[in-house]
Amino acid sequence: MRAIGGLWHWRHNPLCRRTDLAEAWVALAGLLSILLAAPLIGVVVGGAVQDVLQRSVREQHESRHRVTATVIRTLERPPLTLDPEGAAGGDLRSRVLAGWSAPDGSRHEGPVTAGLDDPGAGDRFALWTDGQGRAVARPLDSASATTHATLAGLGAALGAAALVEAGRRFVVWRLVRRRYARLDQEWERAGPDWGRTGTGS
Repeated sequence: MRAIGGLWHWRHNPLCRRTDLAEAWVALAGLLSILLAAPLIGVVVGGAVQDVLQRSVREQHESRHRVTATVIRTLERPPLTLDPEGAAGGDLRSRVLAGWSAPDGSRHEGPVTAGLDDPGAGDRFALWTDGQGRAVARPLDSASATTHATLAGLGAALGAAALVEAGRRFVVWRLVRRRYARLDQEWERAGPDWGRTGTGS
């Protein structure tokens, strides 16, 4: 901010160096990029991800079917696992041997995970299958897709802002190095006669 203020205060200042103005312009360009370009990039990326995920939601809901399965018997009790696609992201699941009817009417049987705390023979639970009756993961819901798209957009905006800031710092670093190099050159020119009698210094 101090460098940006310098653009106004140093307009006609004879002590203002070109590198001072360049540094202030770089800071202004970086600030405008972070305030304008980074959010725009986030919106574009979030919108694109939202379109892709919502299309995937529609496709999954068209190709996957919710059926009622019946527990035949429980299987060996491994440690309880979490269903990453669960509505709350933390549905406890148990492994069981179950039977169910596919959407085409065919009967199926196999080991699946059930959202039951203490499953017993004859218990019923919801199961997602494809058109042929094979057990599949729960389809992605619209709200989860929107959340993922929002996070993707936010990540893209933050990444763009970080990239702009890194570029600004690199340019300022180069300007400072050039400024010191010129100062060293000027000092070398004046240095040999510094303080000597009769040299006009």
